[in-house]
Amino acid sequence: MGLLDSLMGNASEVNLEELTEELSPIMADNESLSLAYKAVRDMFVFTNKRLILIDKQGMTGKKVSYHSVPYKAITHFEVETAGRFDMDAELKLWISGQKEPLVKELKRGTDVVGIQKTIANFSL
Repeated sequence: MGLLDSLMGNASEVNLEELTEELSPIMADNESLSLAYKAVRDMFVFTNKRLILIDKQGMTGKKVSYHSVPYKAITHFEVETAGRFDMDAELKLWISGQKEPLVKELKRGTDVVGIQKTIANFSL
């Protein structure tokens, strides 16, 4: 991923070998990484069992939120692509037991189709 893409928040695929070492403490015994997208400091990590939304917070990024969503809990999802005047796309995930969707903003240039296809492949 280039510096400009990183600054603009464009999501790109992440090297799974490097990510495996970082996430191994929170992975289940029979869980493996399948695909990951990074947008600046945040990541969408797809395993064979769940979607992990990683949100690095604060100026230093030392505070990290790991939001795990089992694929079976995703009741439906929506991807709204960026328009002519709207620079960002949106991903909405409806999770069973929750009234409101989980909303993630995706910057222009993000592989929205790749993220949507990956969610479809795992959750359908």
